[in-house]
Amino acid sequence: MLISWRVPKTIQWIVKLFLIYLCIFTAFRIATVICFKPGSIPLADLLPSFWLGLKYDLRWIAIILLPIAVLSLLPRLSPFTSNRGKKLWTAYLGITTLLVLFFYGADFGQFAYINARLNADALIFAEDPRESLQMVWQTYPVIWILIGLTGAVMMMIWMFRKMHVDVAEKNMNIHKFTYRRRWHAAALLLMGWFVYGFFTSKPLDFFKAFDLNDEFKSNLALNPMQNFFTTLRFRNPDHNSKANEYYNDMCSFLQLENNGGLKTKYSRLVHPGSRAFESLPNVVLVICESFSMYKSSMSGNPLNSTPYFNQMCNEGIFFERCFTPSFGTARGVFATITGIPDVQLSKFSTRNEESVNQRTIINDFDGYEKYYFIGGRSQFNNFKGLVANINRVHVYEEGSYKAPALNVWGISDKNLFLEANEVLSKQQKPFFAIIQTADNHRPFDIPEEDKDFARDLITSEDLQKYGFESLKEFHAFAYTDYCIKKFMEAAKRSPHFNNTIFVFTGDHGVEGNATAIYPKAWTEQRLSDEHVPLLFYAPALLSPQKRPEAVSQIDILPTIAGMMQQPYLNTTLGRDLLDSTKKENAAFIIYHAPGWIGVVNDDYFFRKNIRFRKEELVPVRNNMPALNKQQEDSVKSRLSQLTSAMYETARWMLINNKK
Repeated sequence: MLISWRVPKTIQWIVKLFLIYLCIFTAFRIATVICFKPGSIPLADLLPSFWLGLKYDLRWIAIILLPIAVLSLLPRLSPFTSNRGKKLWTAYLGITTLLVLFFYGADFGQFAYINARLNADALIFAEDPRESLQMVWQTYPVIWILIGLTGAVMMMIWMFRKMHVDVAEKNMNIHKFTYRRRWHAAALLLMGWFVYGFFTSKPLDFFKAFDLNDEFKSNLALNPMQNFFTTLRFRNPDHNSKANEYYNDMCSFLQLENNGGLKTKYSRLVHPGSRAFESLPNVVLVICESFSMYKSSMSGNPLNSTPYFNQMCNEGIFFERCFTPSFGTARGVFATITGIPDVQLSKFSTRNEESVNQRTIINDFDGYEKYYFIGGRSQFNNFKGLVANINRVHVYEEGSYKAPALNVWGISDKNLFLEANEVLSKQQKPFFAIIQTADNHRPFDIPEEDKDFARDLITSEDLQKYGFESLKEFHAFAYTDYCIKKFMEAAKRSPHFNNTIFVFTGDHGVEGNATAIYPKAWTEQRLSDEHVPLLFYAPALLSPQKRPEAVSQIDILPTIAGMMQQPYLNTTLGRDLLDSTKKENAAFIIYHAPGWIGVVNDDYFFRKNIRFRKEELVPVRNNMPALNKQQEDSVKSRLSQLTSAMYETARWMLINNKK
């Protein structure tokens, strides 16, 4: 119990504030366990996370309260000297508490969405405030959230004031300033210790959490402030690539030979093969928002959300195991257009001046008109800066269309498809067009005008069993199929159809319960985040094929270019998927926030963490024979080497593969 006649009132108040903040921080950590703890981790195993988490929390609580302790050394700035001082520090605590609750609320939302703590990636939304705020407003009950947040802050301010009154009343007759400086010195030393690291020999840093050697345990230990402010340093590309160490591995994987002094050591000039089309076919590349494979009919999902696209897949060259390098629309579009995985750990490469300027194979389509269609603003995520790498590209965006905007993402996908087809139908020259959809994204709006779109009723049990979080999400996914059907019906009536190659893929997948459809790796190692359909559709040009091998989003442009009767220069990690001499099937994957990098091939998914020493090898096919220790070590060694080679080479290419 505090001895009121010896301890200054300011220090007594700080101690009580300290305990309140400690309760808040601990409550959020307990809530994280309740809501997100994997069933395989016993509660007792989380004690080291709580102990380390306590150290992080003590640091941030000390940072919050240090201004009061330091400035109160001057009597006129003490919260107990004047009413003005009381109001000043109460306001400071109110603002600080608002920020703390905001950080934890955003952190909770991020954890629920991508299973990772809030980090500096959140600043991406601040770079596009218009779309970000509109999306939040149109998706979430913002008014009620603000009312709840305001209520919580007001309650905390009331509590701070009440504690202030209690301390003042208990010390009404005490005025011993001699003890103040001693206790202030002790408080400052203690808080300095907390900032340095409570019971740590070295300064407590962000990376200490990863000594726990488990993704959830590390995330549980960190608090959002520690994670956010530390990851700010990752927002610029790291130029210290080790690509040279892995050049021989990439030579083998990319089948590089003497490049004849081409632009870079990864360059290869590819000449047309015997299967190339002399008709200079048009190309329409459709990048579908959140087109997750396990939610589609092509995966065998009994909810049959995409029957029309499934039929198209039976009529084209369909790759059923295509993986995007990462999660996120900007990263997916970047990988598709450049052929390079966006391995920058925080800030999107589309948003970084050092990496957005990239060479693209699209520029090797000589004599082609180039088009980019997006329903909203191309400035979002700086897509405009990315597609500017395409020479003389015609950009159609918000304001270019006759149809009215549906929501924050612009016009509906159906109208986007139809208006794009109208433009392309008038072209007299060959064209290469990119169409980027958006409706399969929160707020999941479907236009009232599309009354012929069937909204099937499905039980919540079936939705959860087969990977959908809500009926609204299911309808939005099915609406993608509806829009593609309307597009293809219109395209088939257009003069360019028989000489056009339509390519459909997803910008990324979506995490969720895929256990009813695929092996455990899709859910437990989150392969569902990156698994998307890939279809090359041209009934008059391509014979149907169903391809089971593992391929990557970065392979799309080299594959399209390989169909053309003209040479192209490939300077990236992408490969022609229809090249019969291709040796090894593999796709690189990175989970930026938790720090996982890996490779998925036809049989296994290998991943390792760049922040702590852990690696995993799991099968991606059912009924795989068990490996003995020697076999497992051999597979791990090979895939680990390939993983590092692709990661380091991609880092190098982000800076050096310039237009």
